[in-house]
Amino acid sequence: MDMSSAEIKRSATSALLASPQAANSSTSAAVVPPVEPNGAEILVRCLQAENVKFLWGYPGGAVLYIYDALYKQETIQHVLVRHEQAAVHAADGYARATGEVGVALVTSGPGVTNAITGIATAYMDSIPMVIITGQVPTPAIGLDAFQECDTVGITRPIVKHNFLVKDVRDLALTLKKAFHIARTGRPGPVVVDIPKDVSSKTCAFSYPDKVEMRSYNPVKKGHGGQIRKAMQLLLTAKRPYIYTGGGVILGNASAELRELADLLGFPCTNTLMGLGGIASSDPKFLGMLGMHGTYEANMTMQHCDVLLAVGARFDDRVIGNPKHFASVERKIIHIDIDPSSISKRVKVDIPIVGDTKDVLQEMIAFVKDTPLRPEVQAMSSWWGQINDWRKRECLSYKNSDDLIKPQYVVETLCRLTQGIDTYVTSDVGQHQMWAAQHFGTRKPRQFITSGGLGTMGFGLPAAIGASFASEGKEPVWCISGDGSIQMCIQELMVASIYKLPVKVMILNNQFLGMVRQWQEMFWQKHYSSVNLEQAPDFVKLAEAYGILGLICDKPEELEATLKRAMEHDGPVVMDIRVNKESNVFPMIPSGQTINEMMVRKPEPALAPPSVCHFEPKDTRVPEPNEVVDVAR
Repeated sequence: MDMSSAEIKRSATSALLASPQAANSSTSAAVVPPVEPNGAEILVRCLQAENVKFLWGYPGGAVLYIYDALYKQETIQHVLVRHEQAAVHAADGYARATGEVGVALVTSGPGVTNAITGIATAYMDSIPMVIITGQVPTPAIGLDAFQECDTVGITRPIVKHNFLVKDVRDLALTLKKAFHIARTGRPGPVVVDIPKDVSSKTCAFSYPDKVEMRSYNPVKKGHGGQIRKAMQLLLTAKRPYIYTGGGVILGNASAELRELADLLGFPCTNTLMGLGGIASSDPKFLGMLGMHGTYEANMTMQHCDVLLAVGARFDDRVIGNPKHFASVERKIIHIDIDPSSISKRVKVDIPIVGDTKDVLQEMIAFVKDTPLRPEVQAMSSWWGQINDWRKRECLSYKNSDDLIKPQYVVETLCRLTQGIDTYVTSDVGQHQMWAAQHFGTRKPRQFITSGGLGTMGFGLPAAIGASFASEGKEPVWCISGDGSIQMCIQELMVASIYKLPVKVMILNNQFLGMVRQWQEMFWQKHYSSVNLEQAPDFVKLAEAYGILGLICDKPEELEATLKRAMEHDGPVVMDIRVNKESNVFPMIPSGQTINEMMVRKPEPALAPPSVCHFEPKDTRVPEPNEVVDVAR
């Protein structure tokens, strides 16, 4: 039982006042038993023991005891969001920005179901989180009580683990397990469901320093023999390639990745979730790969002879059709802390289960200790091929004096924020891909977006979480669309209340842009339910929340608009009217493989897009007329 001396003194004084005879007695005063905390107070103490600084949530009947316990303490700052989905997204953004466990709190029933999208988002991207959910009293579970739902059952497919706490005496240990599971191994969200009576009952409190779980022991150190075998293969490769994903960011292994890449001189690529693992300015970085990746990154992936995959999972947005991908002969080394991710979609030759940071450190040590080095002539030839692919300039676009091109908006932001510590979050759609392609991520955890689930509405609450992570010291730029921003736009109130330096850039094309792009290309321009011309006045809406609102519809005014937003201390909403029918290129159609890209011609053309295809094992330089696309 943990009590301060002041609490003990108050308890003793109360007992004496209640019994005057005891005060006048010449015998020794009776020992006053300490007051045991209730479940809600135990929860708060557990969060304090885990050094939780911020908690995003929304109250309700099942969590009233918890909110009362929060009211009585001062070390954890509760942030009242305006929707439970946003509570989880904000905690998610905080976790991505810091690497710490993000914590959210919601009530039972609709509180839980509103949070499901946020939980699934975190699960798909392996984000360390603990979500505390209220539940109806234990005697009422299963009886269709008011605001009851089967939280454990509903969340089971979208969490790393979940718990239903039925006894207050199990609460502290359960929370220790939840934080341990969330942050170790392959991270992920853990749900702790707490019935109302558990939060009200009392018991003695103690919090374990560590926890051991017989059924959960993630491997951290990679197998030494496999690492040596992998390095010997890499150092004798003629066309090597380093492909990295979110596991490098989550494992805090960016420094090791950059050192290994420098030692070897190999070309590198990042997935959407891995952006920042290698700085975009590094000449070895070929850009993001995958469905909207660069031409050179995808062609290098298709024609390499040895591929080192680090903390990536060969998902469908990266390699396209796995059957086509596997038709090309190459040796694959795969490092991942999650053994179930290895050979899940693509059969690999050398699996290495372990923490990315630890394994990369051992690889670096191997390179430094061995005289073996990559063959100079082979590497020179390989880089010559890659540089020829780079000449395609697949991300180029024709700018305009009349229309604001969305790519130009992102590039301008990148230029203006050079040398400034800042986070960038995005929602999901065309603007997300333009942000990934054109921002130029410089460091890990700088670019925050929803990858696996592709959640519209993620950007604004994630920006709020990232802003709390920097304690408001760094600006956070939220790149959104006129569709995505309206999913969680009510969270502008949170940004306003806390005067957060969140700068929302709405790339307003009056469409659900990515859906419209697909309908243009594959559905004969049948623009079904994608028109967003009927929209709110975003400037007036921002002002209604007490936020500075700006509008920009001329290219020559863009830089001044962004600079004004940068100079403003608090949140800003910018309605930037971009070209309505701009498309994202390169693009790989669904079901195709990574060498079947729709890419731009060097000069604009009105021809419909077609697919360029190269036969497996073909390493020739493609001719310019083999790739065409719509001029946008």
